[in-house]
Amino acid sequence: MAFPPRLAHLATRAVVVAKLMPTYARAHHIDENEAAQRLGAALQGRLLPSLLEEAWRAMRGKAKRLDDEALVEKVATTLMDRPQRPGRVAELTPAWSAFLVLADLEAGTASEAARRVMESPEGRQRAADGLAEAGRFLAAELTRGR
Repeated sequence: MAFPPRLAHLATRAVVVAKLMPTYARAHHIDENEAAQRLGAALQGRLLPSLLEEAWRAMRGKAKRLDDEALVEKVATTLMDRPQRPGRVAELTPAWSAFLVLADLEAGTASEAARRVMESPEGRQRAADGLAEAGRFLAAELTRGR
């Protein structure tokens, strides 16, 4: 299920970085500026569309009474005043940890050992679970409020 193009125009890389940055910073014990730089680098490639896909899947599953256009409009309304408002800090779970490793791999800050683990069948499954978990979190951040 592909997400609507307008979602990518609303949930830009900068917006997604702002929503994920507090969790990333706390998990890595780094300041928010460093977290934003690393996440920005991680989301330059294929990770951003994959994350938006998972977020869209979560939004569609949660808001069954809204059609696609109304759901995208809800995202637009949520982001209208402060699109780069930092997200909440998520409770870290094994799935979140897998997503954070995936982001580190994309940013080029993860070790070679982490890359080998994530390339194994179990690692790929954990990465998929982590992407889904981060997508659900992002969906909640993009639709909360109003």
